[in-house]
Amino acid sequence: MKDRCNWMSLELILLIGAAVAFPDGAPADTCVKQRANQPNHGKARSQPAHSNPYEVVADAQTYHPGQQISVVIYPHSDQSTVFRGFFLQARDANSNEWIGEWVQSENTKTIPECSAITHSDNRDKLGAKLIWKAPQNKRGHVYFTGTVLQEYGTFWSDIVNKVQAERQ
Repeated sequence: MKDRCNWMSLELILLIGAAVAFPDGAPADTCVKQRANQPNHGKARSQPAHSNPYEVVADAQTYHPGQQISVVIYPHSDQSTVFRGFFLQARDANSNEWIGEWVQSENTKTIPECSAITHSDNRDKLGAKLIWKAPQNKRGHVYFTGTVLQEYGTFWSDIVNKVQAERQ
């Protein structure tokens, strides 16, 4: 009987752990799920775009072979509006295909299968600075799209980056 209780306790702990979702970032299959690039958080759905308190800003929209582009996420009005997670993907503006790769940095996890990057912890964040690297054999236009998650049930998806004035 004691062994059975221990086994049931272990199963309960595993179930609770699974219910907490992905505090260490989105899984690779996020790219190809039915609601691609969105968290699978039960019945929670993306908030309306007009209520999004976050900016995703890239320092360029055109790229040449091997170029690095900086992409930042931050609150656009209230500087204390923290977020817990993000999932961003780089896409070619003409073909909409996944393109390039992200440079892994502290508190991030890359998903090379679909040119994506996500958070690697669920701590509060005031901002994130990410670096995307263009393919070595192409030039063109790129955009960055994805989700910023304020908390488990509150997130904004299908965000498309803005572009900071390009340097000459």
